[in-house]
Amino acid sequence: MANSPEKLIRIIRRDSLDYPDYEVLDTPDPKLYKELFPFDSPPKIQWDGVVVPQEIPDQLWITDTTFRDGQQSRDPYTLEQIIDLYKFLNRIGGPKGKILMTECFLYTKRDREAVSRARALGLKYPIISGWIRASKEDLKLAKEAKLEEVGMLSSISDYHIFYKFKGLSRSQVVSKYLEVIEDGLKSGIVMRAHIEDCTRSDILGVVVPFVKKLMRLSDKYGLPVKVRIPDTLGLGVPWPQASLPRSIPKIVWILRHIAGVPSEWLEFHGHNDFHMGIANATAAWMYGASLNNTTLFGIGERAGNVPLEAMVFIYAALKGTLDDMDTLAITEVARYYRRVIGYHIPSYYPIVGKNFNITRAGIHADGALKNIEMYLPFDTEKLLGVPPGVSITPYSGNAGVAFWINYYFNLKNSEKVDKDHPGVLKIYQDVLKRFEEGEALTISDKEMLLLVKKHMPEFFDKNKNRINPL
Repeated sequence: MANSPEKLIRIIRRDSLDYPDYEVLDTPDPKLYKELFPFDSPPKIQWDGVVVPQEIPDQLWITDTTFRDGQQSRDPYTLEQIIDLYKFLNRIGGPKGKILMTECFLYTKRDREAVSRARALGLKYPIISGWIRASKEDLKLAKEAKLEEVGMLSSISDYHIFYKFKGLSRSQVVSKYLEVIEDGLKSGIVMRAHIEDCTRSDILGVVVPFVKKLMRLSDKYGLPVKVRIPDTLGLGVPWPQASLPRSIPKIVWILRHIAGVPSEWLEFHGHNDFHMGIANATAAWMYGASLNNTTLFGIGERAGNVPLEAMVFIYAALKGTLDDMDTLAITEVARYYRRVIGYHIPSYYPIVGKNFNITRAGIHADGALKNIEMYLPFDTEKLLGVPPGVSITPYSGNAGVAFWINYYFNLKNSEKVDKDHPGVLKIYQDVLKRFEEGEALTISDKEMLLLVKKHMPEFFDKNKNRINPL
């Protein structure tokens, strides 16, 4: 069996694959991995016990598909919104271009004008790339746009080959892809093959032979041919012990060491159908891919893509540095989505959700009063421009009231009130009374300000000009 553990052990030990000339293995019937994807029950994970070694590349980058995959799940962005978001991507990525590339559709006049206007800004990063189907007509659009790099849809699983391209064999479909990619290389365009539905594909029988041929074309024309690994249905898993085709570490390792793709040309594109997008993207970096494809706030088809802002923080975790990425711009672009685009970001959403650094529990507020690091993973005010806060509920306690006052009046160090302050205790008793009488389930910030004015009038008059905007 092509994907058997015994075969993989031989591959790992020898760093070579014993298929003559790495030709695509044509089969009369599709290989659908029904033992893993039975369809009438949830997908299954199998373990082969073969562990590939971890190897984090020296260089890691984030790439973006906000204007391509990100527009396949919502109303298209306006031209002005695309330009504004492109500027935000430039700011987040910083001067070192850690947001290396963004890809765009080329089909409509608006798409092409957006590309033209974004390029006219003269920003070095992110590099603007196109996205095309595997046709020379689509490639012509990329040539006319004078793009340096183009990604091409190259559906690779038998689900696609046998049912999308009816009547064509595996090798015939691969030949079709290679023809368009070679045409792009002849025009001096860096081509990127998106091997769609990779996590349901025959890795050793189709993917490796195809990618080996891509590397030969790269050698022939002296240009990179990049490979994107789309986990199209979010079926990938981040564990090296899992079997193919679901193990992201194994896929990345095999494309690096067997197909010969340099880390800098290898990109992961994850979907979040099973909440595994970030874990899989992290695994791709850990096992040899330099590039991770994302969208702002994970907005994308079905359950969404890997969130760009999450990978900024994963990057810092792996590398020990943000490399001059601007995390404050993440908060600003979130505000832009809310106020200009009208997009609702759930309050519980990580990093930019309204409640990300807000506590409702009194015991948490008490801990935060004693040491702000107790219930925060990092300094949210420094990195995101958002100070920690507290929402007043029946469970906030007088510690929550004190924390709220310190936050909303911007009190620092010795200026802060503690939970035993007489005014704080009076406010808390008033709050409790409202809850007990059933007047409210939560106390709004505006109501809290009125309570401070009522029970701490001298404090309010002295500090009213320091109030955070509500």
